[in-house]
Amino acid sequence: MKITAFNGSPRGRRSNTGIMVSEFLQGAEKAGARTEQIFLSGKKIGHCKGCFNCWIATPGQCVLKDDMTELLEKVLASDLIIMATPLYVDGVTAMMKGFMDRLIPLADPHFEQDDKGGWRHLRRYEHNPEIMVISNSGMPGREHFQVLELHFRRMARNFHSTVVAEIYRDSGELLKNQVLILKPIISKYKRNLRKAGEEFVSSGSISAETITKLEKPLISGEMYIKEANKHWDRQLAKLRN
Repeated sequence: MKITAFNGSPRGRRSNTGIMVSEFLQGAEKAGARTEQIFLSGKKIGHCKGCFNCWIATPGQCVLKDDMTELLEKVLASDLIIMATPLYVDGVTAMMKGFMDRLIPLADPHFEQDDKGGWRHLRRYEHNPEIMVISNSGMPGREHFQVLELHFRRMARNFHSTVVAEIYRDSGELLKNQVLILKPIISKYKRNLRKAGEEFVSSGSISAETITKLEKPLISGEMYIKEANKHWDRQLAKLRN
């Protein structure tokens, strides 16, 4: 199995999203998968021009000559792509959205009706990879991911693919926290991410038991907000001093 993760965090390798993806991929590699994490922050990806040349003049190829040419090849060569993004304004980051927009050469411009009566484009290629979503939010509470969940499901439907797994982490800023009392909690969470990677490669899914463990709050929402507000108070105090 070939797994390619596209990390849309502006923080790149320093991101909480990157921590999650790296742990999952470690587990996947242990189970025999070939993996790669691509940081979109280090790639040159221009904005889609909406010119439709990739559908008419150069079918399947964008007129923009940038890193997206290579990334499209990596998408097509993968069995699973991980769309990894921190939550920005209840959705994906700008660079992840730019990457998603530039996937349009993978579609054929003609329309068809799906098995539920909805309209979508035809597929251009026989193989489209399955999709997994990994995201974290700086706020406590899983409800913040509602828009993101729907967005990727609709995207997958239009690209003749399926969202086969999702891992959402609220209170994501805790993943880099060095407070001694939190270290065993974060360490256990990372082990569960690795376990999820192993399970997915071995069986094609993540067990309900592991999902339950991954969705368990790291600390209470009340405690997280209390400490987060203290943090911002300290940062603001530095500016006044």
